Amino acid sequence: MNYILFKSEQNQETIVQEAIPKGPAGEGVVDGSQAGQTALMPWDMPRYRNWIAVAKVHALVEKAMAAGLAPLALKLPHYDILANVYRFPGLTQQDLANRMLVGRSNLSMLLPELERRGLVKRTPDGEDRRVRRLTLTSEGRVLTLRALKVQVEVIEGMMAALSAAECEALGDFMRRVGHHMLGHPPAPDSPI
Repeated sequence: MNYILFKSEQNQETIVQEAIPKGPAGEGVVDGSQAGQTALMPWDMPRYRNWIAVAKVHALVEKAMAAGLAPLALKLPHYDILANVYRFPGLTQQDLANRMLVGRSNLSMLLPELERRGLVKRTPDGEDRRVRRLTLTSEGRVLTLRALKVQVEVIEGMMAALSAAECEALGDFMRRVGHHMLGHPPAPDSPI
């Protein structure tokens, strides 16, 4: 499979996209298309610039969060765990995996790191000894509160560009897109 790297005008990020095979005249041909038919390229779509805007903001938020969490010696996945355990003390590892949209195997690598640092405790459930309940230690609680402050600052800084009404509208739009994506995921054989 071939890939093309596209740099933004500011040369700040790289977008990787599968290369489109070329027909005899050099035009893009999608698998199954006839030579001579032009492939629809993402940047030719009217909605492309909006998709890019969402992707850029997502990348900027992740970058801001990573920079804010670095002095606390936390990475974003660790923070996600700590914030969820803070908000829902006593939740199970499976509940945490569902909230984070990651598998239990990913958690099985991250949780021991947080335990070794003395930030999280896993204790057996009173009714089902196979189930582990997650809670923060006092040190974990202090660190999580500091990390939550970072997230509040990032959110406030980002949303300061919008009025309260625009912020609500943006949230409504993104929730609608998210629900649509959950109900209409790309087909398994889709190139996306």
